[in-house]
Amino acid sequence: QVSLVESGGGLVQPGGSLRLSCAASGFTLDHYAIGWFRQAPGKEREGVSCISSGDGSTYYADSVKGRFTISRDNAKSTVYLQMNSLKPEDTAVYYCAAALWGTATEPRHYEYDYWGQGTQVTVSS
Repeated sequence: QVSLVESGGGLVQPGGSLRLSCAASGFTLDHYAIGWFRQAPGKEREGVSCISSGDGSTYYADSVKGRFTISRDNAKSTVYLQMNSLKPEDTAVYYCAAALWGTATEPRHYEYDYWGQGTQVTVSS
């Protein structure tokens, strides 16, 4: 049974850091691209980063480039999103998702087959 479980969200002050984790089970992690999406109240779901299947190439949206880093640990079947220099506009529910043989391009929600339940990130003083 395929499962994706996010963790690591919380409340952080502007300029702070959080590391999100996406624990995968039921499939071979490096056969899938893993994307991180976020959705703020009243806004559309936005693809912020992804790591490709196979060679682990990465993609970042302009809004997070230079601040967020995505990585994958195949042995732990976990993908991480390190978020630094957080801003209030980063506040959202963050989801990870998996796409079979996906590439490192802008993640689009309809390309992803499996989704986690989401974790809340709130950036506020």
